[in-house]
Amino acid sequence: MSDIIKEKLAVLPTQPGCYLMKDKHGTVIYVGKSKLLRNRVRSYFIGANDQKTQRLVREIRDFEYIVTSSEIEALILEMNLIKKYDPKYNVLLKDDKSYPFLKITNERHPRLIITRKVKKDKGKYFGPYPNVIAARETKKLLDRLYPLRKCNNPRGRHCLYYHMHQCLACAEKPPSKEEYRQITQEITSFLNGGHGKIKKGLKEKMLHASEELNFERAKEFRDLIQHIESVMEQQKMTMTDEVDRDIFNYSIDKGWMCVQVFFIRQGKLIERDVSLFPFFDEAEDTFLSFIGSFYLHHHHPKPKQILVPIPTEIELLKELLGIDVHIPMRGRKKELVELAKKNAEIALQEKFSLIERNEERTIRAVERLGEKLHIETPHRIEAFDNSNIQGTDPVSAMVVFVDGRPAKKDYRKYKIKNVEGPDDYDTMREVIRRRYTRVLKEDAPLPDLILIDGSKGQMSAAIEVLENELGLDIPLCGLAKDDKHRTSELLYGDPPSVVDLDRRSQEFYFIQRIQDEVHRFAITFHRQLRGKSAFHSKLDEIDGVGEQRKKLLLTHFKSVKEIEKASVEDITKLGIPRPVAEKILHQLLEEH
Repeated sequence: MSDIIKEKLAVLPTQPGCYLMKDKHGTVIYVGKSKLLRNRVRSYFIGANDQKTQRLVREIRDFEYIVTSSEIEALILEMNLIKKYDPKYNVLLKDDKSYPFLKITNERHPRLIITRKVKKDKGKYFGPYPNVIAARETKKLLDRLYPLRKCNNPRGRHCLYYHMHQCLACAEKPPSKEEYRQITQEITSFLNGGHGKIKKGLKEKMLHASEELNFERAKEFRDLIQHIESVMEQQKMTMTDEVDRDIFNYSIDKGWMCVQVFFIRQGKLIERDVSLFPFFDEAEDTFLSFIGSFYLHHHHPKPKQILVPIPTEIELLKELLGIDVHIPMRGRKKELVELAKKNAEIALQEKFSLIERNEERTIRAVERLGEKLHIETPHRIEAFDNSNIQGTDPVSAMVVFVDGRPAKKDYRKYKIKNVEGPDDYDTMREVIRRRYTRVLKEDAPLPDLILIDGSKGQMSAAIEVLENELGLDIPLCGLAKDDKHRTSELLYGDPPSVVDLDRRSQEFYFIQRIQDEVHRFAITFHRQLRGKSAFHSKLDEIDGVGEQRKKLLLTHFKSVKEIEKASVEDITKLGIPRPVAEKILHQLLEEH
């Protein structure tokens, strides 16, 4: 524990507020809240913590805090700070899941569409649906029943749906506003649980068609009835009062939390949401923050009521969300809350082995790699590889891994500008110089470890630029390959020596994945450049000849040699201005 942290811990206030944990780069890596800032923040540094929390604490180099006047203010501030800083350890509030809705648009010719965004645009929204497949099946059924607009055709220009009796907007005489209002009312009634009435009407039409021996039409009605039953009536009735509710409960184990949300719509359990994540605060506080973020930051529509377990600060949630929050003590509602907890426990048990395996392959492999190299845990690793064929189109590529996982938004490609011929050492000098000059200029985060796809020569070239030119002291390793182009050795130190890594260890597999990824990225970029250069010709060097004129000339004359044989008049007949035609012939013939 640093002296700065010790001094700050001594003067922490006993008031509610938020705290921001920072790493060695000054980056906010975790945001939390507490009723008593002193007790909560001190608990991270004093006393026993699980392995996951210890990992967070090892990264903390400083913290700051903001005092609030109430718990509700602390909860709202915490959510806003997480949204602003996007800390890597606040994974529970980064989930961008959104659910599909059916929407009847507010237009002269209304449409029925699927959307994930609910806007104040006077449209009618129905949902959320458990997944897009359920929404599509329901829309498909309603499209067969109601002829809302499906095309953009003008009146009289009939679309395919018109001939299927599913779109009347392009008819010679489209439906009036009143007719559309009647259709949208029926759709609204259908989606609000009134499909029984629709089904009854279809049965009457089916019997009538059958009596008139119109068996094909009767079969269509029968199929529609069966479709309604399969789409709308598979869900189990859970409540009799048909109040829209969301039911929350959670389970915790080994520093992980699973939150289950049951969506009750029109008395039916339509689907559940499962969120699984590590947590670092008290379980009740984390659960409270999850619910607040679920509605306020991820814009899930609020139901009339939410049900939560004991203990949950329902008054705080009521004030935050502005809806009814209830802890049921008996009956069917209590059974559903307990069912949500049971599902959370099962989901946590089922997925925990997968989480452990994933951690073993990622962050734990990174930690052990740092131990092998005798450096701090290299949370951010940047790896480089060069690619060229006999010095042509030389490129370099960089990939980034953060906590053992690829951070693809940080990947970079480099066209080598100042190196002649196949000089791998100068190529490495150029790309290292360009990368870290820019990092310093933009005050971007520096890596904890640099990996070079190469051995001692490439390592020396990179270290020369880092230390002598830029004054940076960043651990750097070389990745040597065997004769089959597979990862063979990890080199480190001055002079470079082989790091003792078990070839069956997760840390060895980890550096192997990095080397494969940077090689793939570099080769892909090089192929792209080679593909573009394959289409290069002398015409590209002539002012006034762009892609269109180049294509026109080569299509007509078939080759550059044939263009050289042409006259100015032959070229101007293609619509190319005479000055440009003269320049083309002059420049092509001048080269001979």
